[in-house]
Amino acid sequence: MLTAIAIDDEHMALEVIKSHAAKVPFLELEAVFSDAIRGFDYHKTQPVDLIFLDINMPDISGIDLAGMLQTETMVVFTTAYSAYAVKGFELNALDYLLKPFSLSRFLQACQKARDWKELQPAETNGHVFIKTSEGQIKVNFSDLLFCEATGNYVTLYLEGEKVITRMTFKELEKLLPSFFIRTHRSFLVNKNRIEKIEKHQVQIREHRIPISQSYSGFL
Repeated sequence: MLTAIAIDDEHMALEVIKSHAAKVPFLELEAVFSDAIRGFDYHKTQPVDLIFLDINMPDISGIDLAGMLQTETMVVFTTAYSAYAVKGFELNALDYLLKPFSLSRFLQACQKARDWKELQPAETNGHVFIKTSEGQIKVNFSDLLFCEATGNYVTLYLEGEKVITRMTFKELEKLLPSFFIRTHRSFLVNKNRIEKIEKHQVQIREHRIPISQSYSGFL
């Protein structure tokens, strides 16, 4: 799952991004900002994978703001001015969307971001520590079959055991590598452990996990 924010001083532009983002199942648009400084401050305390960033803004340009971001943050510039494209790519922007942009073009940029995230070496650490009522438990990614969300709790199904933690899927997805994918709003599965894919479910060992229509195209 990609996490993102959008920063643009035009209200209509933010509404377009919100509308497009709602149609991309692997993208979670956490917040939008018409004030560039507020958006930058949000990202410092709650980092996201991707920022949709306007260039021509009154207080600080998107070009200058992009130069202040952490190097691992992906940036997709959104602007009505094609003259900024070269400068944008000089800053290693992932993509450049020229307004008005279609849903298909927006999806293309999101897919590029997801592909880039999957290539990052941070995902090869091999494990994560999960907080439980009994303390921190080490969970190896290779042993984690799937996760099921129930309210503010998540059950992690491992080889031969279960781990229950008080956490939302949003929080968990930030800890897991991108080969963990949603098949349903309540299920997150290890794509590498899927043994069979059917129309409405996937099978991992003896478990059959539902596939909802919203997530059916991303297995």
